[in-house]
Amino acid sequence: MADVIEIPTTNGPVEALLARPDDDPHPGVLFFMNAAGLRPALQQMADRIASSGYVVLVPNVLYRHGRAAEVTPRVDMSTEDGRKALFDKAGPAMRALTPGLFADDLPAYLDALRDNGAAPGPVGVTGYCFGAQLAIRAACLDQNVKAAAGFHGGNLATEEPDSPHLGLPNARAEFVFGHADDDPSMPPEQVTRLGEALTAAGLRHTNEVYDGTRHGYTMPDSPIYDENASERHFKLLQDLFARTLH
Repeated sequence: MADVIEIPTTNGPVEALLARPDDDPHPGVLFFMNAAGLRPALQQMADRIASSGYVVLVPNVLYRHGRAAEVTPRVDMSTEDGRKALFDKAGPAMRALTPGLFADDLPAYLDALRDNGAAPGPVGVTGYCFGAQLAIRAACLDQNVKAAAGFHGGNLATEEPDSPHLGLPNARAEFVFGHADDDPSMPPEQVTRLGEALTAAGLRHTNEVYDGTRHGYTMPDSPIYDENASERHFKLLQDLFARTLH
């Protein structure tokens, strides 16, 4: 069962979930949350990744806007009103997390992994929804990140000057992406642009669209959850980390 810890930073404490299989050193994995924030569903997912032999840290990346319960209040995600209430609250905080602010935070997250039992050596990252943007940025900022994955990510390869994909020439990771089939935040042209950028950067990668899925398909507490697609994503993660972190 994932524990809740606090990470000290110059901007204040960051709540985080920490999952590990035992007290021995294991490769570290940063898990970047989706808009619904720290909650039992992410504990469940972090525990599953950790069970394969990893120290997994899930930080509340929106900490500048409040504690996890304040930034991402618990709502009924099966209703339109519930989803609207969540994004009305979390949306401004997500938009305020600029690339520069995330770059300031990343070293503290990596230090927290080491301080909590992650072995020296390569690190993996995985992100969901807007967290997939952070997974890309982490790999572009720190070349010790050797594995990066993003699932049902949004706005990963836009035409904006700070689009996440533009940093890929700086990365040294293998990338795995599983895009939702029905996702206005990641239309086909962005999927193509992302794949072209990965190829141009000479990075080993998988860049796939999962047929019949919607944005959020990995989240077990979401009405959009797709068990088959979620199991596929766990298998890809397991294989990616086995290839790159050992």
